[in-house]
Amino acid sequence: MKKILVFVLCCSLVPTVLAAAGETFLLSQKAMNKPTRGSATAPLHALARINSRRDFDKLSRTYYRGRFYALPHLMFVIDRRAKDRVYYVNSKAYAFHKDFVNAEYLSLERGKIFYENNYAAKDRRFFLGTIAYQTAVDQFTFEFWEGDRLSSELLTECYDALSRTFFTKIFFKPNSIAQEETAKAVTAASALRVPVITASDLASNQQYQALNPGAGIGQLRILERLTPETVIDRNQIVIFKEVPVQLTPLSGIITTAPASPLSHVNLLAKSWGIPNARIANADKLFQALEGKYVRLEVNDNDYKLTPANPKEVEARNREFIKRSDLVTPPADLRYEKLTDLQEQHAVDARRFGAKAANLGQIINAHNPAIVVPKGFSIPFVYYQRFLALNQLEDKIANAVEEDRFVHDPVYRKKRLAEIRQWIQGGHLEVAFKKILEGKAFALGLSKGLFARSSTNAEDLPNFSGAGLYTTVPNVRTYEQLYEAVKTVWASVWNYEAYEARESFGMNHFGVYPSVLVQEGIDAESAGVAITTDPFNRTNRGAVYINAKRGLGIKVVEGRRVAEQVLYNPSSNSTKILTRSDEDTMLKFDEQGGVKEFKIEPQRAVLTDAMIRRLARAALQIKRLFGGRDQDIEWVYAKGQLYIVQSRPYVENN
Repeated sequence: MKKILVFVLCCSLVPTVLAAAGETFLLSQKAMNKPTRGSATAPLHALARINSRRDFDKLSRTYYRGRFYALPHLMFVIDRRAKDRVYYVNSKAYAFHKDFVNAEYLSLERGKIFYENNYAAKDRRFFLGTIAYQTAVDQFTFEFWEGDRLSSELLTECYDALSRTFFTKIFFKPNSIAQEETAKAVTAASALRVPVITASDLASNQQYQALNPGAGIGQLRILERLTPETVIDRNQIVIFKEVPVQLTPLSGIITTAPASPLSHVNLLAKSWGIPNARIANADKLFQALEGKYVRLEVNDNDYKLTPANPKEVEARNREFIKRSDLVTPPADLRYEKLTDLQEQHAVDARRFGAKAANLGQIINAHNPAIVVPKGFSIPFVYYQRFLALNQLEDKIANAVEEDRFVHDPVYRKKRLAEIRQWIQGGHLEVAFKKILEGKAFALGLSKGLFARSSTNAEDLPNFSGAGLYTTVPNVRTYEQLYEAVKTVWASVWNYEAYEARESFGMNHFGVYPSVLVQEGIDAESAGVAITTDPFNRTNRGAVYINAKRGLGIKVVEGRRVAEQVLYNPSSNSTKILTRSDEDTMLKFDEQGGVKEFKIEPQRAVLTDAMIRRLARAALQIKRLFGGRDQDIEWVYAKGQLYIVQSRPYVENN
């Protein structure tokens, strides 16, 4: 039997793509300040120049370092593709650079790829930094993320653009030893000197900086630097010798190198409410405590890092255990019928998960313009019976309750993979297999079916769960179907799913997967439609569409640009944000699974008529679900539009 491919469908709302050349949308200062009818002044997004301290104050926000040291600052974005066009960002309105860049459609990148391309790459499109008024020395400085290894050429180019558009002298503030070396090289080699203010010029006590006051208890860890393989546990307090640009939640942060209160890491620390400090030589001072539980207190003028009291640790661990029992999603484990989609409604999420139940709700709206592929659901109870039949309940419980599992994320990842293997190796009840075979045959197994995940741990208040579980495409034999069902069940224990639920505070043993077995559509194009603009919070009336040729499955290796469109229903207008540059597409393999075909890139995926039809269907689905914005998966095949998922849209920054 030919092995079929398995994919985790990450229905991320905004893919990692770069806006095509020539599609940069520039803001003019005049347009940004143009009054709108019925209001005062339109919201100020950015200025092209700062002509006075008053202009700076319009856009800046203020943090406080210590009790009396105010630090007014604003972000800047310099678009190198547009001849070093400078945007001084309204930092009261935008928390991060990416928020502004996305909202103005300068780039549609998000997540890790945004940081890699624009904070680290030598051929970066943007300079992304911050200008601060240093009250201690009465001067303005500009700075970058500590890990940004600016070359001399890039630093000089950035300074030239800022000095042309800023009303007074501005100094470069290095945030790392490497940046200090770059500044020295520029000063020595350039006829146009870049003036520099160092951290030692700004504060007398360089052994300690209170970046975000607070207290926390956690297991102490020392890291030289973050790598793609590094896994940080939320239960850890980490000493970083090199400041990272991105982090997953943790219990406390200590940096040994000079740090900036304006860094992204400190913004995250503030949002998580965890202590963050720079302590010189912390890796050497506290090496003996690594691996032990400690208590970190960060105050304005001093800090304490001491072994945690055993009673405090016990209380904290009880809190973690208790918290994981706070949310137990509802599940009806008495219902046994394999049920067609047309017999389901939204309230049946307690039996089949919201993904399947919502599709049933759409079908029962009887809107001829909205077609959902036929399918049926395997209710939650069969997963519970499968675990009992294969004696896996206690085995899984013993694995996830190990002390090492709880406190060692690398070991946890390995054990979760073993749990999935246990499930994959289990056997199904004979009676269940016969019922499953009959339903699948009637649905058209030989033409290809999808086995989709639909759990009770998705689309909950404040927890989307999107992209955490596994889907198997183009299942064509009974044996493939048995394996696909077990693959979907096993994905409850995907590492990313477990970590997301744990951070949310969910009872893992209250999570049940249903399997939605659905008619397979060998799509000519597919993608996502969002019933709002995910890049710009002020453009709520638009419909965003992401489209690619073929099945639309996210292949891990593929970071190609998809076609992205904004449709405005009020004006019936379409704005093309990017055209697809994909040169391959995925289609059904006759033996099961999918295969890749070469295609011609840079051709339109959707016509205007297809865009309008899809947008109308998306807005009708939004109305069906009470006006709440929806994240909708769709496919086109042989001129027919199909809806294969609709879930509440949750903003993901």
